[in-house]
Amino acid sequence: QVHLVESGGGLVQAGDSLRLSCLASGRTFSSYHMGWFRQAPGKEREFVAAIYWSGGDTYYTDSVKGRFTISRDKAKNTVYLQMNSLKPEDTAVYYCAADNSGTYYSQYRYWGQGTQVTVSS
Repeated sequence: QVHLVESGGGLVQAGDSLRLSCLASGRTFSSYHMGWFRQAPGKEREFVAAIYWSGGDTYYTDSVKGRFTISRDKAKNTVYLQMNSLKPEDTAVYYCAADNSGTYYSQYRYWGQGTQVTVSS
């Protein structure tokens, strides 16, 4: 069973940075893609970024391009989301997800519990 644990959320001011971490366990992830999603109050969960574990290809939603960077550390089985130039509209619960099939922007079977990111203006 895949187990994902997020950490690194918090309360910051606009323009600040945060780095989220997602520790993955339970499988060999070489064939997996890993994603970050977020859900703001009253809104649907949305795709933020994804990375293919093996080749390292990355994908981002338009609103975070140039500000967020997804990466992975194979030795630590950890995926990161470096978030720079944070804006109040980035406020949400951020979730890590994993799957070895389907598309990188949807259809994930495994999810973490989420970590809160709050950006004050």
